[in-house]
Amino acid sequence: MLAYAASRPRIGARHSSPNALLIVISVHVAALAALMSAKMDLPGRLLPERPTVVIPIPNPPPPPPTPMPQSTPRPQAGPTVTEPHIPVPPLPGPDLSATPAFPDSGPIAGNATVPDPIPLPKPVPIHLGPQLLTSSDALKPPYPAIKLASGEEAALQLRLTIDERGRVVAVEPVGRADPVFLAAARRHMLAHWRYRPASEDGRAISSTMVITLRFQLDG
Repeated sequence: MLAYAASRPRIGARHSSPNALLIVISVHVAALAALMSAKMDLPGRLLPERPTVVIPIPNPPPPPPTPMPQSTPRPQAGPTVTEPHIPVPPLPGPDLSATPAFPDSGPIAGNATVPDPIPLPKPVPIHLGPQLLTSSDALKPPYPAIKLASGEEAALQLRLTIDERGRVVAVEPVGRADPVFLAAARRHMLAHWRYRPASEDGRAISSTMVITLRFQLDG
């Protein structure tokens, strides 16, 4: 076996050419470049193209023109015109020597003395007249017996004087009066008639009053 293997003839080794190696490398490089170019171009051809939106931007307005400073015209020398002075006649004023048409309103403030103040009116005193305090059944004086027998009647007007205590201190007739009836009325009034005295501003004072007293028979 071993001798058979050693005696088998070998295929002779092939020697590669340098030109062939260069051609093979060039073909591989060209193929790789074509493949890379195809990969890069494939997405652009497969995907649809997106539209391009163009938004116009308006141009900013131009700045306002800067006003040019105006020069103040200088006065030119020339003749001076002066207007003629026309005298104006004075207007007629009021005649101070004549009598004023309006009544005198009084002294001017600051040039005359201050007038005396007007006195205030005095308060009117409050006066209250006398008020009868005697009961009605004690007012009638006794009927004179002589007049009762004769059946005479009378109506007397009497002026009464009432003091500060309210007592009747005087009884005087007003006009003509029968002396018998007058004496009976005076005695009874001085003894029994009582009044609340008259007052002035709350102070008791004496007073007078006129009454009518009738002497009448019943039935």
